[in-house]
Amino acid sequence: MEVSGLSKTVPVGGGQGMLTILQDISFSVGKGESVAIVGASGSGKSTLLGLLAGLDVPSGGSVSIQGVDLFRLDEDDRAALRGDSVGFVFQSFQLLPALTALENVMLPLELAGTDDARKIAAQWLERVGLGNRLGHYPKHLSGGEQQRVALARAFAPSPQILLADEPTGNLDAATGASIIDLIFSLNRESSTTLILVTHDEALAARCTRVLRMQAGCLREDSAVMA
Repeated sequence: MEVSGLSKTVPVGGGQGMLTILQDISFSVGKGESVAIVGASGSGKSTLLGLLAGLDVPSGGSVSIQGVDLFRLDEDDRAALRGDSVGFVFQSFQLLPALTALENVMLPLELAGTDDARKIAAQWLERVGLGNRLGHYPKHLSGGEQQRVALARAFAPSPQILLADEPTGNLDAATGASIIDLIFSLNRESSTTLILVTHDEALAARCTRVLRMQAGCLREDSAVMA
């Protein structure tokens, strides 16, 4: 992934000009790296992650995945590239309430036309410890179980890049720790590039690099000492 000159501004109500959320962000991420994006609330972390996924459109700059500029594509083509190459784990899980755990994990596989979507989804739920919860709906799962379903859904299509936005933010400490262990375990097994937003410095220290945000700017890009 190559990020160059990425900026995001939005109009302020009452005709009071523009608010700068991100300003001139540039960095690159190699295959298999694990990168933490850290910073205070309001520093632009989640906005940046949304842009990396092509879920939002910048005011300037570019994000390229394997040489393809996301923002030279139309919305449908961005969605297709995202479905093929990018997994996203949301803080609030974003499971579809009318679908079972199995159906939630099957959904991106079916949209991609993957053969044996049911078998693959069941295997991933087994890997995250939910082999006995396939038919359960989200409302019948704990927060930790819902996040495990979300992880299985993100990893099932074998994405090249996994983006995670505060993946333990809605979990208690013990459950959050187990989810983080699972993310890094799956990341190693799949050789997936991992980029996560967190306020947890201990979690950031488990990544190979830390990008530190402040007031919409990238203030530091540093390797983590082993």
